[in-house]
Amino acid sequence: MPSAPRRRPHETELHRRGLLFVISSPSGAGKSTIARKLIEVDEQIRLSVSATTRPMRPGEVDGRDYHFVDTAKFKEMVADDDFLEWAHVFDHRYGTPRAPVEAMLHEGRDVLFDIDWQGAQQLYQQAAGDVVRIFILPPSMEELERRLRGRGTDSAEVIDRRMERAVSEIGHWDGYDYVLVNDDVERCFAQVRLILRSERLRRHRQLGLIGFTRKLMRG
Repeated sequence: MPSAPRRRPHETELHRRGLLFVISSPSGAGKSTIARKLIEVDEQIRLSVSATTRPMRPGEVDGRDYHFVDTAKFKEMVADDDFLEWAHVFDHRYGTPRAPVEAMLHEGRDVLFDIDWQGAQQLYQQAAGDVVRIFILPPSMEELERRLRGRGTDSAEVIDRRMERAVSEIGHWDGYDYVLVNDDVERCFAQVRLILRSERLRRHRQLGLIGFTRKLMRG
């Protein structure tokens, strides 16, 4: 897919602080598909690369898909407060390294998070003013199970565990700023992009606004 043309800044465009854009959903409801599409079309946002203790899967690249570490290293990073958030999911640990995210925020770049409700909650506790949280629901539990089985990547036992976990995850929908139903991926994706555009324009993220308005008033 050809990359989107590079956007040229307008001469009156104000410098802004980046935001932490969280997309959560039960496994199979579409968050990873939508996150991937967003990265492909929007050059202002970068995907946060998590650290994990799970084994690398075929085709994955260390540092691109995840930072693959052993359990001892992960625990050391937790002790050193190197994570913005971390969680224990399906026998493995996942966490967001703090330093690269904070660097992107200060550069005015947005950071995309494909994380669960536990990670979203921790992230909000750490950086509430920078965080925008979207939760994506499946149109039905039957459709969610159909999607999980259609992927062909998990055993029946794992799919059953994912379906059980989905009920718990959906119970946390009210901890999010926006809740969308993914009955059509293109429509849902369009809604996600609209939310991102709107959140970028919030007054408290426009770092150059005070100077710009003072200049206007001086004439």
